[in-house]
Amino acid sequence: MTPISVCIIGKNEEKNIENCLAPLADCPFEIVYVDTGSIDRTKEIAANYTDKIYDFTWIDDFSAARNFALEKASHEYVLFLDCDEYLTQIDVEAVCHALEVHPQGVGMLLRNNYYESNGTQTNYPDRVERLFSRKHFHYTGIIHEQVADLKNDSTLYARYDIPLVVDHLGYSGGKEAMERKAERNNTLLFQEIEKNPADPYLYFQVGQSYNSIYDYENAYQYYKKSFALPLNPAEPWVQIMATSYLNAMNHTDRSREALEFFQPIYQHFAGDANFYCSMGNVYLNLDPPQPLKAMAEYVQALQCPNAREEGANSFIPYYNIGLVNEMLGSLSSALTFYRKAADLGFAPAIEKLEVLEKH
Repeated sequence: MTPISVCIIGKNEEKNIENCLAPLADCPFEIVYVDTGSIDRTKEIAANYTDKIYDFTWIDDFSAARNFALEKASHEYVLFLDCDEYLTQIDVEAVCHALEVHPQGVGMLLRNNYYESNGTQTNYPDRVERLFSRKHFHYTGIIHEQVADLKNDSTLYARYDIPLVVDHLGYSGGKEAMERKAERNNTLLFQEIEKNPADPYLYFQVGQSYNSIYDYENAYQYYKKSFALPLNPAEPWVQIMATSYLNAMNHTDRSREALEFFQPIYQHFAGDANFYCSMGNVYLNLDPPQPLKAMAEYVQALQCPNAREEGANSFIPYYNIGLVNEMLGSLSSALTFYRKAADLGFAPAIEKLEVLEKH
């Protein structure tokens, strides 16, 4: 099988490092751990799983730390994991076969991001670029770093899915932890914006930081700045931003603006369950609302085979179709769809049923 080095960077991760490294013990991988200044037991715990432990003096640059780890890897092909990502599924032989089929592409693992939303513990799955040849790729960007072609720093390259799944707990640390993380990230991002004011990805990531702490006004402002610059809708992050921008506008009473902005470019984002759900919300939030157009968007979400966020093609549109039917006075149909959402554990639907079934 193709030899692979698993590279991990971290600092003060004693609460996560064991859960990160332990599942790798049964895999035929070299483990390279780069520490950026821990003062807890992180390195001591890591030493139970690898002797490839290196120190890197932190210079406010995540790409520099990741690229240092690349230099320390013994093998050409590397797989990057974060300390708060725990391996849950892998087919090692299939991963190695994928490398043989796509020697100059970038493999994307499936990451389940857990967080609380609408009173429900939910999961936002995404695909992230993590497996590649260090002869062809490296990292760029001091924060929210991206895999880029070594020749030209392009992020437009062949991507493919790999049979590897991790659980990511980085969004479940509580309000204060998320606020500290957002402040840290934005400090670095604003530094980068001063140097590269025409880079839309930086504004997108600032918007994401604000979005993570429910500051929708600032999130809206920075998504707007990003969309004002030249973008390639095929980029995965642009697809994500479209939904995030819609949600920020919905939360800040800008639904009419959202409709006017996205109608001309709708085709670039159609086919995504998250986008359909957010467009449906736009129609419901209009004054006056347009419930039938909203329902059409939710129905399209149900027809999507995959969704970036858990429930975007199941309990979320079910619940919202219930809302539309209730608005239209069709209580029996509303109850049918609320039950579909409730059967999937969606808390708001369960609460709705408790109220409606009493009457």
